[in-house]
This record gives sequence, structure tokens and C-alpha cells, in this order.
Amino acid sequence: MSKRTPLFEEHKKLNGRIVDFGGWELPVQYTGVIDEHVACRTACGLFDVSHMGEFFVDGPGSVDFVNFLVTNDVSKISVLQAQYTVMCFETGGIVDDLVIYKRGPEKILLVVNAANIDKDFAWVSKQLEANRSKFPNVKLSNESARYSQIAVQGPRAAEIVQKLTKANLSEVKTYWFCESTVLDSIPAIIARTGYTGEDGFEIYAAWDAAPQIWRALLEVGTPLGMKPCGLGARDTLRLEMKYPLYGHELSDTTNPLEAGLGWVVKLDKPDFIGKSALVENKAKGFSRALVGIKLIERGIPRQGYPVKSADGIAIGELTSGTQSPSLKEPIGIAYIKTANASVGSIVGVEIRGQIVKAEVVKTPFYQKKKP
Repeated sequence: MSKRTPLFEEHKKLNGRIVDFGGWELPVQYTGVIDEHVACRTACGLFDVSHMGEFFVDGPGSVDFVNFLVTNDVSKISVLQAQYTVMCFETGGIVDDLVIYKRGPEKILLVVNAANIDKDFAWVSKQLEANRSKFPNVKLSNESARYSQIAVQGPRAAEIVQKLTKANLSEVKTYWFCESTVLDSIPAIIARTGYTGEDGFEIYAAWDAAPQIWRALLEVGTPLGMKPCGLGARDTLRLEMKYPLYGHELSDTTNPLEAGLGWVVKLDKPDFIGKSALVENKAKGFSRALVGIKLIERGIPRQGYPVKSADGIAIGELTSGTQSPSLKEPIGIAYIKTANASVGSIVGVEIRGQIVKAEVVKTPFYQKKKP
């Protein structure tokens, strides 16, 4: 049976078109993907991301344990700072990508992808038990069913969220957060994080508080151009930024270095799961790379479409693709052979048996215009 977030009834009231997404009933769109995408880029978008998973790691040794679990260096972030990272298997393959929030000297919140909650929690639990002698006082709990998450993204996000909280949001830098209240009395983590390439906040609060927060955000945000956004716009926004998505660009058969996530892999920190495999991979070099592709001829690139060299040899496959609402051009992300991966290389995308000419381009595809 499909699961529902605490905002399911709100989505129905707003005529959201509900689809199954990894076992969750979620809105794919309300007024239309392009309309919602443009609202997020120009004013503000409101997203229900309550299906995401929240794990709490507490107690002496928590930072060292999480640092052992992930590729980025958790010891380098301060209390109230967030960090994007990856969790790997011993093979270097990706368990999941996640965001870490350091709530105290030894208090960490891990936010994981919805489709991976059970798998991730089993993996983290297994690693903790296997290394219990090193981390005897670390406590781990899966709080996903207790927390909602609402994302407010776009140029007017700070202005809108500020109307709901006494916390001074101008003091919260990108990838930092505060613990405060919204609507006077609802405890919340208000984080300047997101997945759209825009400024914005993600609000974590009790599951049951989500409808009240959602309605209040709509009330203050709608006059400022804010629109509720579904999964469709969430995908086109992240794709324009070449942000990877688990199940598309990331999986247990991809490693973070070939996925272009070398910046979150700190091979100089103490041992972590997958380190030796990643060191070996880096020394050997990679046969493929994750690149941005723009079609030169007419067509829409989609996940799974084959990519061929200029002389028709198979060199890879698209992991994501769309007609970019911001650029009004067909764009995609693909793993292709390293020899063909340099910017400016001409390739072909096979769409229903026809080869459509494309070019490897610099990413992110979308760059904000400087004021």
C-alpha cells in the first residue's frame, strides 16, 4: 500500500495530480511543470518533501561514527552547519547521497532519500553494530515517521519564511541552519538548504504540524508569487543544475568520483567505508564520466536513451533528460566514455531509432544572471 505524507489532503485541495513515487502518493504537478518551475526561479516554489528520511545519531563518538560512514569530512563542520555527502559500500558504489545537519557537538541529523530509508537505516545500523567496540556510546534512531519537511525555494524564499519565524534568517548562511519556532510555538529546524539551485529554506517540524505550516506559507507567499510545486518541477529544477538523483545518476554501481562528486570525497581524512576502493579507482582512472548534453537537433532526451559517438559507436546512456523550462532547450545528463566526455564533443542521442545530434556542454546548464 502506498504511503502518504501529512500534506496529502492539502495536495488534493489544490488539485495536485497525484502519482506513485517510490511507494509514496505525491503531487507531480498542480498548475503545470513549466509554470511551477518558472515560479521557483523568479519568485518562490513550495514543495512537500516530507517523504524524505531523518535519522538521529547522538552520544559521545557520533561525529567520528558518521565520519566513518560518509565520504565528506564531518569533523570540519561547525554546530548548526549542514554538509552534503555520500555514503558508500566497501566497493565504492553509492548507498545514498544525503545531507548532514550538525545539531550539537555530538548530535547529528542525517537526511536520506525517501526510497532508500529502510535500506539506509539497515546499512547504518549494521555498521554501528559491527563497530560497536569503537563507538560504544553512539545511539541511532529512525525518526522519519515523526518529521515533516517542507521546502521553500526561490528568490523570495527568505522574505516569505521570515514572516513565520522570530529567528533572524539573514544570519543563517547557505548550508547553515537554526533551531527555532514557526508560527510562534511550533519547534522547527530551519535550514538554508535545497535542491533547486535557488536560495531557499527547508523546514523540519513535527509530522502533525505540517498542514498548519503549509497553509501559513501559502497565505503569506501567494501574494508574493509563490506557487506549490510538484515532483515534475523539482526534477527539472535539479536537472538544470546537474544535481544528481539517486536511481538516475547515482546507484550501487556508480561511484562518487565518476559521478563528478569528487568535491565531497575527502581521501585525506581517516579511514571511511569505501575509501580503499575509491583510492584504487582514482589511481586507475575512469572509463566513463557524467556529463551534460544539449541536443542540437530536435528531440527530447530521456533516461535510458543510448548515446553514440559521432561515428555511431555506443558510448553511454542518458540518466536524466528534459526540455529545460529556463533555457527552452533539450538537455540531459549521461554517463559516457571518458574519451568522448570533453566539453564541445559532438555525440548522438538515439531517440526512437533516430540519431539526434548533441553536444557535450559545460554545467550547470542554468546560471543565474547576476543583478
